[in-house]
Amino acid sequence: MILFNSKTQTKEEFITRDNEATLYVCGITPYDTTHIGHAFTYVTYDHLIRYLELNGITVRYTQNVTDIDDDILKRAKETGADWRELARYWTDHFIDDMIALNVRPPDAFPRATDVIPDIIRSVEALLQAGVAYEKNGSVYYEVNRYPEFGQLSKIPRSEMLPVANERGNHPDDPNKRDPLDFVLWQAQAPGEPAWDSPWGPGRPGWHIECSTMAVKFLGKPVDIHGGGLDLCFPHHECEIAQVKPLQEDAPYVRCWMHTAMVGYQGEKMSKSLGNLVMISDLLNTYQADALRLYMGSHHYRKTWSYDEKDLVKFQELVGQLRKAVQVEGVKGDVYRPDEHIRAFHESMENDLGTPDAVRALGELAKGILNAAGAHGDVREAQGVLRRYSRVFGLTLGSDSSEERVVEGWNAKKR
Repeated sequence: MILFNSKTQTKEEFITRDNEATLYVCGITPYDTTHIGHAFTYVTYDHLIRYLELNGITVRYTQNVTDIDDDILKRAKETGADWRELARYWTDHFIDDMIALNVRPPDAFPRATDVIPDIIRSVEALLQAGVAYEKNGSVYYEVNRYPEFGQLSKIPRSEMLPVANERGNHPDDPNKRDPLDFVLWQAQAPGEPAWDSPWGPGRPGWHIECSTMAVKFLGKPVDIHGGGLDLCFPHHECEIAQVKPLQEDAPYVRCWMHTAMVGYQGEKMSKSLGNLVMISDLLNTYQADALRLYMGSHHYRKTWSYDEKDLVKFQELVGQLRKAVQVEGVKGDVYRPDEHIRAFHESMENDLGTPDAVRALGELAKGILNAAGAHGDVREAQGVLRRYSRVFGLTLGSDSSEERVVEGWNAKKR
């Protein structure tokens, strides 16, 4: 399988180790979820996992929850809600959306607040390595101590600060030596939740949460690390900076994957702009199978915009696929689906080429219906269509999502 590695900006052969692959995907900050842009990211990695599993590869998958964060505390203050209850409510809402979309659950789904002692140990190690400093109860990563900073995003140092400021950086923090330095441990502000640490009460910074959880649950190196393209800088860049000084020549991540942004009405879909198309609303009108195929019809690295007219077409395709698996197979000439199997594999193995794989499923369904109309034996081809449809999480008329999906996700509620 060939995957595009964001770090090298090239397509590379992805080779598993002992027929196993580890995957870490940055999860939600639970204060408002789940729009179709969120879903596109998690459905994309579901396609990858399911395809690897189809080929007999065991995938160990971790997805985190950033359940302590500036945005959560801000929303809790605005609404008068307890921050823990707010995070729990929206995490459960996200889980329900993933169940409805038949997304395979991660093996580990840790909350940042689950791993505070591990985060503290990570911060202590970075202080000992000489790449961090403490000031007034907060600890910061000193970017100037790490010359390779920028190796993932390829953003010139002169252009980093404006991007970082748009994505959560606080350049005017008086404790910082450099505006680009990022917080590892944040001293408690009045009224905010806090945990004890060697530097006083406080809470973890955003970036240290993910690198700590990735290493804790998957070890090093992580085979594939994924997330939306907007996380490439500064979040993923900072993750590398936090892990690399604590190990020798082994990489933190073998392959970095980033999903493109989803737009709506001419703009990027985002919470800040308020132009969100929510999955729960779409599911009131459209079948989950149609949403899965619609998202799969876009390559994960190409920016696209939600358009309801396009989604309607995939509702129609779902009807065709369901007819194809339900049509009666008779004892005539056997219909061979080899051409469509080959097209499906070639597409998926070329950088997760889901658009062509979706087309292959549609062509296979059409072939089955034509062959059945001519009294051909389509039973083998129907089995192939069911099996390959599962790569896209399709249920093809089932009343519910897969048992492993429902049970696996519900076990992660609190």
